[in-house]
This record gives sequence, C-alpha cells and structure tokens, in this order.
Amino acid sequence: VQLQASGGGLVQAGGSLRLSCAASGSIFSRFATGWYRQAPGNERELVAAITSGGNTNYADSVKGRFTISRDNAKNTVDLQMNSLKPEDTAVYYCKALVAGQDYWGQGTQVTVSS
Repeated sequence: VQLQASGGGLVQAGGSLRLSCAASGSIFSRFATGWYRQAPGNERELVAAITSGGNTNYADSVKGRFTISRDNAKNTVDLQMNSLKPEDTAVYYCKALVAGQDYWGQGTQVTVSS
C-alpha cells in the first residue's frame, strides 16, 4: 500500500487549503483512513478520520473548520481545511489502517501565517 499526500502550502490566517491523499489501490472504501499532523516539538496527533462505513471524527481543535471526505472512484481521501489558524501549521500525514497495519503517506507541509 502506498499513500501520496499533496495539497499543502502557505496560506494566510483565515484562508483555506485542501489536502488530498491518494492510494495505490482501492483501499479507502474498505479501511479506515486518517489525517494526522505534527508540529515542531510536538507529538503527531490525529486531526480527522473516516471509517470504511463513512463515519467521521475530528479533533476538538478543528471541529467546524475541517472536513474529511472520501472519493472511492478516485481512491482519495481529502481534508478540506477552512478558517486556518497559525496553530494549524504542521506537517500533515495521511494514514490508512489496512489489515491491522498502519501505512503512512510522506507528509505535506501546511504553513499558516498570521
């Protein structure tokens, strides 16, 4: 399983970005997927996740601002990020849990300027 994350960049506070995680196979419809982030000096944390059944959950810090979604036809899981804040600055990673094993994408940098 290979995951490719894209869509990061530099944005001003209040702006939006859309991250996309593409998989090498049709896995997202069958396995849970999540977006995580890691800021310098911090541990990696869960931002949002979506189950194979389509249930979603979010970190409290992003509720109401971020939306995770899945496109089974494209084999992608996206993270729409609105109303971005400087504290959202981090490297964002996608992860899929496939048959009990975690697979990570390479990370994409999101920088929010104040």
